[in-house]
Amino acid sequence: MWVANAVTSLTSIIQQYDIDGIDVNYEHFVQGSDNNMFSQCIGQLITTLKNNGVISFASIAPFDDGDVQRNYMALWKDYGSVIDYVNFQFYAYSRSTTISQFENYLNQQANNYDSGKVLVSFSSAPSKGGLTPDNGFFTACSSLQSQGMLNGIFTWSADESKANGFEYEIQAQATLVGSR
Repeated sequence: MWVANAVTSLTSIIQQYDIDGIDVNYEHFVQGSDNNMFSQCIGQLITTLKNNGVISFASIAPFDDGDVQRNYMALWKDYGSVIDYVNFQFYAYSRSTTISQFENYLNQQANNYDSGKVLVSFSSAPSKGGLTPDNGFFTACSSLQSQGMLNGIFTWSADESKANGFEYEIQAQATLVGSR
């Protein structure tokens, strides 16, 4: 019943706003929750939306927290074939993250989401952590690019970025265009 209701609701919203994909960003699991239920519900939702031609791509947004990671890895194991990108929240790591640590984190997540397109990320919000643009994020991206490991970049949050004229998003686009 939940999947059918979600399909109906999302189809209406997606068509109304001419959206071509969804990003699953569910972060608050009850500790020790049944990851199979999350996997089956979200996996069936994405599969149905794709099979109905409602969306052309889907991404997930996990981060390295026990319950969150466990649920998303179960979803990936069962439905990785319908998930196009893994928008991994690298900004959930410590604000003191170094370039070397960042690259190691990416390697770990690439292993966790085998054959998935894991996108690197940063946050433009001052309260978030991870490797920031001011501390070497784009240097790390250049290194990853030269290794063929830069699948894309995603940014959190547009609200914060707007105040800075989307400076880092423009730099991210230039970085990605330079890789072609």
